[in-house]
Amino acid sequence: MNQRQNILSNGWAIVRRNKQYVIWFYLLNLALAWMGARTFRQQAGHVLDHSLYSNGLVQGFDLGVFTEMLARPEFGPVRATTIPAMGLAVIFMLLTMIFVPGVFLGYASDHRISREEFFRSCGENLWRFVRLMILFGIVGGMVAGVLFGIQHVLVEAASASSNETLSFYVQLACLTVIFVIMTAIRIWFDLAETDVVLADQNAVRKSLGMALRQIRQNPARLLGAYVAVSVAGATILTAGIWLWYTIVPPASVLGAFLVSQATLFLLLAMRFWQRATAVAFYTGSKLEQAITIPVAASQPFPSPSAAQPAGM
Repeated sequence: MNQRQNILSNGWAIVRRNKQYVIWFYLLNLALAWMGARTFRQQAGHVLDHSLYSNGLVQGFDLGVFTEMLARPEFGPVRATTIPAMGLAVIFMLLTMIFVPGVFLGYASDHRISREEFFRSCGENLWRFVRLMILFGIVGGMVAGVLFGIQHVLVEAASASSNETLSFYVQLACLTVIFVIMTAIRIWFDLAETDVVLADQNAVRKSLGMALRQIRQNPARLLGAYVAVSVAGATILTAGIWLWYTIVPPASVLGAFLVSQATLFLLLAMRFWQRATAVAFYTGSKLEQAITIPVAASQPFPSPSAAQPAGM
């Protein structure tokens, strides 16, 4: 428990010391989201700006009014709004992959790194992170497919039982197991990314092997920390939704914006906390390995009497 608390507190200290990364990534996300919403805002304006029926969306959220707006010919094709948003989401993911190496370097440094060091690390590790992302997609996709397939079989078997609640509990247990396993895979690749940057490792397979060995040595330590941060993120999301529905007036656009953006900012900080925890775990493990290097046992010197011949 103390070890998990240590890496959690050390990771949070790293995030607070380098909070500019969270702020810049949030601003990047906000800018891309604003550009992605422009098309929807323009298409919705063609309908809502000329209809009193739009009060169902201005004074709150009416699902019937929203559905009818999407069906109006003035609104245009729905794909015209979804495709740009999805494309910008992919762009944010790619930009995150490009800039995260600099974040790892900043997290592991005892001083604030310069812009030159940050962008140099991003450039040197770009192709390595591309390979890691491809491998993560393959491994994560295959494991998730197998796990959800097993879940489907188990839930179907439980549904055939006379116990009406059995299928619900089976599905809940399966989702918990899937969450833990997918979190472990994320930890594996986060540690590999850390090793790629801090050890300047060009062969990503060696970083994956190193990360797997570190996880096997202490599997519960980092997993417990990641799960704790995930629970904190789920609590923040629940609190944000609750505040939105209970405190923000339906017609308050500014209130909804502030609550939603504060929630998203804190959720982004939780992900950076997980990465900082991985860096704290990695550096701590390397320090422990350096301290515990075996030293040859010293041999006692023979006494002078023992070194004399027997006849003396």
